Amino acid sequence: MGFVLLILGVALWWAAHLFKRVMPAQRAAMGNGGKGAVALALVAAILLMIFGYRMTDFIYVWAPPTFMVHINNLLVLIAIFMMSPAGKKGRLLNKMRHPQLAGFRAWAFAHLLVNGDLASIILFGGLFLWALVEVVMINRAEPDWTPGEPGTYGKDAMFFVASIVLLGAIGYIHGLVGPSPFGS
Repeated sequence: MGFVLLILGVALWWAAHLFKRVMPAQRAAMGNGGKGAVALALVAAILLMIFGYRMTDFIYVWAPPTFMVHINNLLVLIAIFMMSPAGKKGRLLNKMRHPQLAGFRAWAFAHLLVNGDLASIILFGGLFLWALVEVVMINRAEPDWTPGEPGTYGKDAMFFVASIVLLGAIGYIHGLVGPSPFGS
């Protein structure tokens, strides 16, 4: 049952995010109410993924080496920075079209590095693939893109420090509800 919920959650995540790109006329016809429907679908997707992941039996696929924890944490720090406003307000990510989706892929990939079970591969692999497909769909729908005015390195530094603090907070909470991402 857990695998079914997990797969349904990942599929609903894909469907809710890609709905606008795959069926633009139907999404437009929903007007502002469509935003609520998509948000509700995303909440349902997240809940399905959480409960499905927690309910699945551990099916061993591979054993990640212990040093991967450090690579995971570095990638998650980079992911948090990329998902911050740095892409719009900083200088380092200014020429990157999809820094948040790149950060999301870094987060998902980082979790694939440290989790060698089937449920993790379905969850994080499915989300990683979604972020790749999302970029392709956006680029096809909106091929013309010009970066905005670059921000400052000072803003980048501010977002990086905030990312370190956020990594610590996320890691602490992660350790309360699951395994500690910082090792033992």
